Amino acid sequence: MSNVKKVLIVGGGIGGLATAIALQKAGIQTEIVEKQKEWNVYGVGIILQSNALRAIDALGLMEEFLAVGTTHSALHIRDSQGNMIFDAPIHPSGKFNMTGGIPRRDLHDILLRTALNHGTNIRMGTTVEVIESAANFVYTTFTDGTSGTYDLVIGADGVRSKVRNMVFGEIEPNFVGQAVWRYTLERPKDIENITMYYGQKAKAGIVPMTKDSAYVFIVTAEPGNPWKPEDQLHVLMREAFNEFGGLIAELSEQISNPKEVVYRPLETLIVEKPWYRDRVILIGDSAHATVPHLAQGAAIAIEDALVLAELLQTDAPLPDILNQFMERRFERCKFIVENSNKLVNWELLQLEGRLPRENNPNAIVAQSLMKMTEAI
Repeated sequence: MSNVKKVLIVGGGIGGLATAIALQKAGIQTEIVEKQKEWNVYGVGIILQSNALRAIDALGLMEEFLAVGTTHSALHIRDSQGNMIFDAPIHPSGKFNMTGGIPRRDLHDILLRTALNHGTNIRMGTTVEVIESAANFVYTTFTDGTSGTYDLVIGADGVRSKVRNMVFGEIEPNFVGQAVWRYTLERPKDIENITMYYGQKAKAGIVPMTKDSAYVFIVTAEPGNPWKPEDQLHVLMREAFNEFGGLIAELSEQISNPKEVVYRPLETLIVEKPWYRDRVILIGDSAHATVPHLAQGAAIAIEDALVLAELLQTDAPLPDILNQFMERRFERCKFIVENSNKLVNWELLQLEGRLPRENNPNAIVAQSLMKMTEAI
């Protein structure tokens, strides 16, 4: 086993908690620092493609996921008025020929509880202030005035990563010209699978999360990333559904509380390899933030955790381990970021009536998700 025995993880989101679980199971002691004083999980629900379910299972959490979340056996594609266009197949990853949906807070709670049960030490309301790498350790000071030494520091602190900017310099994410709106509702009785609706101005969808709940979403073009008044988010979200009919239109009428609307401008980045400097490495959104068009953000973050934990159990020197990590992760994650960005660009061209006929967004989605069924 490598000489990495004690690891600091900066950030307590999906990627950070998954990494803590994987490392603790491998016999490596982990500590998480999270800048938020209390867990305030941002978002509504999350779609987990079959490779994400494979990763959840590898963490040993499939039973807990199924106790809360739900699974989908197909993806229904409809036009803006609800007319069926086609059903997209679910490409299996190992034994998983399904996708999943779960409230983001519930997934976070499962990961948090498991990390704590495995012995991870979590410190809230603090983050790193100084990171200094030596030959055999990393020295850190924290915003609460404490300090510590670690064998490895992992930056899992998201698209606005402080670790990334401290160690790699200022790398800013790119706004892609779109935003997504999400709102939780009671699950319609006849909705078993994810259903997508394609209009002329936007795309929308219904995602089952639990046996009782679902969320509706809509992706809109937002040139210039305009500010949205928080007390009007419910009105603006309903207005975004104006071109839609059928069930999705009926559900949009239930959007009534601006505080429950989750509006997020979409940003993306891919840090050029390598994602490490000495004994500091980036994972998840810190290294490869992606828009949700392929529903792969959480999946590739958890995959990062599994691969890193696997490699750290070998006897190879740490530089070799980190190089192997890059060999297994960079092209796969870059593929998702670039194909997701391609889908954004094609959707924006489609709005302008300038999308070439040979460009088929559904084919790109199918090809991308098939690629992600490959072993990590």
